[in-house]
Amino acid sequence: MRDYLVAVDIGTGSARAGVFDRGGRLLAKAKHPIAMFRPKENHAEHDSENIWAATCRCVKDAMAEAGVPASQVAAIGFDATCSLVARDREGRPLTVSTTGKDNQDTIVWLDHRAIGEADRLSATGHRVLQFSGGSLSPEMEMPKLMWLKTHLPQSWARAGYFFDLADFLTWKATGSAARSRCTLTAKWNYLAHETPGWSADYLALAGLEDLLEKGDLPEETVGSGASIGTLSAQAAEQLGLDTGAQVAPGMIDAYAGAFGVLGGVSGGASGGEKLETSVALIGGTSSCIVAFTRDAKPGRSLWGPYYEAVLPGHWLVEGGQSAAGALLDHIVQMHASGGEPTGELHGRIIARIGELRAGTEGDIAPDLHILPDFHGNRSPLADPHATGVISGLTLDTSFDGLCRLYWRTCVSIALGIRHILDALSGYGYRFETLHVTGGHVNNPLLIELYADVTGCRVVIPETRDAVLLGTAMAAAVAGGVHGSLFVAGQAMDGGGTERLPDAARAGQYGRDYRRFLAMVRHREELRGMDHE
Repeated sequence: MRDYLVAVDIGTGSARAGVFDRGGRLLAKAKHPIAMFRPKENHAEHDSENIWAATCRCVKDAMAEAGVPASQVAAIGFDATCSLVARDREGRPLTVSTTGKDNQDTIVWLDHRAIGEADRLSATGHRVLQFSGGSLSPEMEMPKLMWLKTHLPQSWARAGYFFDLADFLTWKATGSAARSRCTLTAKWNYLAHETPGWSADYLALAGLEDLLEKGDLPEETVGSGASIGTLSAQAAEQLGLDTGAQVAPGMIDAYAGAFGVLGGVSGGASGGEKLETSVALIGGTSSCIVAFTRDAKPGRSLWGPYYEAVLPGHWLVEGGQSAAGALLDHIVQMHASGGEPTGELHGRIIARIGELRAGTEGDIAPDLHILPDFHGNRSPLADPHATGVISGLTLDTSFDGLCRLYWRTCVSIALGIRHILDALSGYGYRFETLHVTGGHVNNPLLIELYADVTGCRVVIPETRDAVLLGTAMAAAVAGGVHGSLFVAGQAMDGGGTERLPDAARAGQYGRDYRRFLAMVRHREELRGMDHE
């Protein structure tokens, strides 16, 4: 009987695979690094064949550890970052790099080369932008495609396929160029609630009238829970599976994680009340805030609302921080008493912060204040030009000095999340519970602060790898193991532990938040002086 699921997650630096049973239990997982190229400032590139090779290796390793025969795997699902893969008309790698190397065929999600294109397209005010917060981020695919057509016309001339990374993986797995509703709606300005989903005048404004032809992009998309098809013979051999396994449509990694933590409160086919008051926080290199609602609630600086990006009949909205875990790594790396930001060093810093806090009734760094926008502000300001601010630095280069700076950086990240949630509440969202997943669950400071700074109940899922779980949930429906995404979400949910906010700290963090907002205003005042 086929009732096991394989889930693959492609992150910024690695491919990971997990093997799940029908109840959502993770039997085994494996990880393999992927290469990144940084040929210029703000340019970041992958080799898609390197990604596929890493995918195959970790699937084989996870299957071997799980001890599950290929004949019992019902389906495989893929999630990935919103990176852009280019292929020529024969399906071979096509360079997106200023180096001209064809193996560098993927623009990584965090690449900001297209910031000018994003600004110009945002300035058009086209109605499509109502469904991306009124503006575009350089992390999305349209600005990247505009940059590619302008700066690498030789690649554009040779192009035969453009894929979101998750769709590239399902193409490699099946040979089908069908695209996921999740990826196209969220990252390509495709409007799944309209027919046609592509807006021809918007593409013309972007100078991409020939995009659908050049990218082999379809008019229709495949929703989560459906199947793209079965594994091809070649892919099955490479992955160590068989051709009886179904392939689920690809998912954006953060949205897979959101489904992984919120599936249990989806409440049936009509959607549950708990789902409307719950929000997912997927914390890693960056942070994403994701929620599902039955009604569209457009708002400036949010990504979405996207119709049926994951759940049928539901809209998805996203906010986020472009640098969260990456910012903590940067603070550790830049400080005189820091160094390579290993897990061990982070642990030492966190432990020392605990000791310092135990010795004082108040904050261990009351004069340090930080804006965490070191890689721009994704939400709620939608300002990729924003920069980080640190107020209150001294000549202290000691390890304790690093710990104080690290602590206040954690506070600033949590204040940034509160800023996003406040913006969402202004557009009609009402959240009581914050479901946290990703690498941040391993940082006790962040978990404490997410509760105390936002005032939300924080739930940490028992299945710590919610991104893989959400991908497995969608695969379970594609493979016929469960009858719907709502059923799969509830059947495969493993519960969680909760942390309630400490009311005694509300006043302290309220003052911090007012300072945070004042710093945002002051930053704008300083920038405004350029135009005086």
